[in-house]
Amino acid sequence: KARSLFEKNAAPILHLSGLDVTVVKTDYEGQAKKLLELMENTDLIIIAGGDGTVQEVLQELSDANVNLLSLCVQVVFSKIPIGFIPLGKTCTLSHTLYPESTNQVQHITNATLAILKGETVPLDVLQIKGEKEQPVFAVTGLRWGSYRDAGVKVSKYWYLGPLKTKAAHFFSTFKEWPQKRQAALMYLGPTERPPEEPEEKPSRPPLYVRLYRRLRLYWSSPPKENPQEVTPEDWEELKLSTIELSIATRNRQLDLTRTEDFMDICIEADTVGKGQFVNRGSQKMRDPHMCPEGSQCIKASRCILQLPEGTEGSFGIDNEEYEAMPVEVKLLPRKLRFFCDPRVREQMLHAAVQ
Repeated sequence: KARSLFEKNAAPILHLSGLDVTVVKTDYEGQAKKLLELMENTDLIIIAGGDGTVQEVLQELSDANVNLLSLCVQVVFSKIPIGFIPLGKTCTLSHTLYPESTNQVQHITNATLAILKGETVPLDVLQIKGEKEQPVFAVTGLRWGSYRDAGVKVSKYWYLGPLKTKAAHFFSTFKEWPQKRQAALMYLGPTERPPEEPEEKPSRPPLYVRLYRRLRLYWSSPPKENPQEVTPEDWEELKLSTIELSIATRNRQLDLTRTEDFMDICIEADTVGKGQFVNRGSQKMRDPHMCPEGSQCIKASRCILQLPEGTEGSFGIDNEEYEAMPVEVKLLPRKLRFFCDPRVREQMLHAAVQ
């Protein structure tokens, strides 16, 4: 269905624009190698699909080499702009990049035209590293808890129509109640945001000029003193008991003028009644990373989540399921540039000024 939507509504616009388009369908192992071969002569990347497709592209690149994705994010992806055409069931990024639309065909068309207009915004990335050597990367965030677990079962109650969401959360309360998640959290606070680097770097001076500058710097520099002791990082620690924990980027609420880089950690209270859980579950389906009143909200640039031995269950990372395990989550600020609708970007800048 997604392929049909792309070929009917997006592909004609891309071809008529004069772009030389190569389509790669992500449906077999080892495709990362194919993607890397295409990167050399690529001016822009377009990901057509949903949240899972976005993560699949990033992870397939990482699977080609242990540290490849980190390299790509920092060196390649940060320079090559990325377009996103929403075709999947969950398309979280589309709410950030494009105006809301109830018509799917119009939404796809608007996204494709926005890519051709060339306006971009920087998005943060989360690097999530567990016990395995290979990290996972996310542009939205990580969820762990009862709302996520109930949400993935909603489709099983399709025969109940509009009541399926409430049914999934209602039957979830038949388990042991209250449903608590125990863990230990260590985190570092926000970091100061450096100024953006210019898109076009100045031309490199001739070799003799660079040699002269280095020699002058060498002869004029004072003798080196003993290096100062490095101040240990100021980690905060806390024990938590929660019905749901989420660690999210600020990509949903972009502020292009903010002076600090951080991710949002939301620790929801574990004293939720069954009726409140069912009602809030519907809200969570619309906005999975909402932080309800009474929750503990933390701004952090890096965190370590320690789980008790024998913890079962799953994380939801950009709406993809992963085994729950101790993880370190690190913020990679402004690592990807995504095309967006010029009107949305203007609204962001206008809201920041106000």
